[in-house]
Amino acid sequence: MPRLVSSWRTRFFAGRELQRELTYDGLRVAEAKGNKGGWRPAVPVGKTADVRAAYLEGRSIAALARDHQVSRGAIRTAVADLLPEYTAIEEDAPAPELPVTLDMPGQVGDYLRTTDLEPAERAALDQGVAVRRGQGYTLRVSAVLAVHRQLLARCSTAARASPPSRPSARLAASMRTGSARLLPDHDRSQHQLLY
Repeated sequence: MPRLVSSWRTRFFAGRELQRELTYDGLRVAEAKGNKGGWRPAVPVGKTADVRAAYLEGRSIAALARDHQVSRGAIRTAVADLLPEYTAIEEDAPAPELPVTLDMPGQVGDYLRTTDLEPAERAALDQGVAVRRGQGYTLRVSAVLAVHRQLLARCSTAARASPPSRPSARLAASMRTGSARLLPDHDRSQHQLLY
């Protein structure tokens, strides 16, 4: 058994030494060609103002990186607060509202399209995606929560204002409000609703 272990160690360390030798050979060849390994340098502190001024004048990040012999990432770091996607975070500023995606029945979406909506509500409905569901469809709407609440409020006022369309729903609604008049039929076993 000791012989097996020692041969394994010999092969392992010989392989590691060969790998190290090949790596150093590659680095020497690259150095002879003029390449050097490691990270590209950052923008020197004295040139940061020049880089920022050139970026504000319209120079591209890639051109600045070539001119100053640094990486594009180093240039982006130097001009980070000047980039368009940069947003300053203030202590008292509320967090930006993220859009929420909700599904609404297609009939509700059709009704809302016929009403007078605010521009944000109209845009949310127009950008909604229709998803087929059996015989009908669902409208998938992405908007901030405030817009969804406004749409819901418009639907709830419309639901209170319009009478139900199915006869059984009309009967139930009129029974709840007490507005139904029941008259006996000729066989007096069933009642019929009169409007």
